[in-house]
Amino acid sequence: MVNKKLYRIEKGKMLFGVCGGVAEYFNVDPSLIRIGWVLFGLFAGTGLLAYIFAAIILPVKTN
Repeated sequence: MVNKKLYRIEKGKMLFGVCGGVAEYFNVDPSLIRIGWVLFGLFAGTGLLAYIFAAIILPVKTN
């Protein structure tokens, strides 16, 4: 069993690397995660707050 962890990424990040890290964790295209996050923010109203919270909490991937 692979022990996966959720990180922010440094290489290829747009703002803080949260969406890139989530995309890497789920092995999907980062653009899909970014679009989903924007839609979540527009319709649920908490996307920006969730992004800022994740940028503060998630550690940066060091390799």
